Amino acid sequence: MIVPRICSHSPFVLEELVERLPISTEHCVVERDGHIVIVTMKRPEARNALSTTMLVGLADAWAYMSETPQVRAGILTGAGGTFCAGADLKAMGRPPSDPRIRERMARIPDFHWKGLLREGRPTKPLICAVEGHAVAGGTELLVGTDLRVVAEGATLGLYEAKRGLFPMGGSAIRLPRQIGYANAMDILLTARPVSPREALAMGLINTIVPDGQALAAARELAEQIAGCGPLAVQAILRTYRETQHLPEEEALRVSDEIGWPVIGSEDAKEGARAFREKRRPIFQGA
Repeated sequence: MIVPRICSHSPFVLEELVERLPISTEHCVVERDGHIVIVTMKRPEARNALSTTMLVGLADAWAYMSETPQVRAGILTGAGGTFCAGADLKAMGRPPSDPRIRERMARIPDFHWKGLLREGRPTKPLICAVEGHAVAGGTELLVGTDLRVVAEGATLGLYEAKRGLFPMGGSAIRLPRQIGYANAMDILLTARPVSPREALAMGLINTIVPDGQALAAARELAEQIAGCGPLAVQAILRTYRETQHLPEEEALRVSDEIGWPVIGSEDAKEGARAFREKRRPIFQGA
């Protein structure tokens, strides 16, 4: 369904329509607004706990972001004033009743890991907009995103250890690399709640906003990204992911291989022209 969108204050959103994409599922709504994809986890009665139907929708959303040239950024959020309370093991253990979802499960290898951002992360920047609880699998999703906007009343935390479980989304590996060993072990081994202020001080999140404002703040961030050259943005993201564990000399070689084509692109020429002409550039992703 396509519905009119209230005109944005941002100059970067070029389309004035919000389109609900057919890859949406009962528990995962995927919408496209110009250059931005908004993915909403939708099981508010279960605090948006992960289900098979939700994970299939998430996996398809990340693939759509990567495969659609017009998409420049994505936002992941939750319905009903909460982000995600982790995995619903009962719901994930039952096959979905919808035959279309079962068919999609069969054709997406490791759809659960892709949905959880353990594998197949989108090639475009992904921002999470967090309200309420983002614990266990919710924090694992946050750790898999690129930018994190969190409401001041939210609660984060990786609770798996206190339940005798393991954070299978990759946080035992990613978290120490993102915020350092001591901070990561504190979160992982104590399995305690983490406040937004503490998460900000650790470098786990980017910004704290008033309750109810996380999605709006994430939209502003996404629109800023969408106004940049898409080739440049994607190359920066790719360079980090491909070089984060390489020695500097080898990493610089990879960086040059990725970066030089961007320098020679039509977008780079357009950026220089727009600067000279004192106007906003119109990037084509070429």
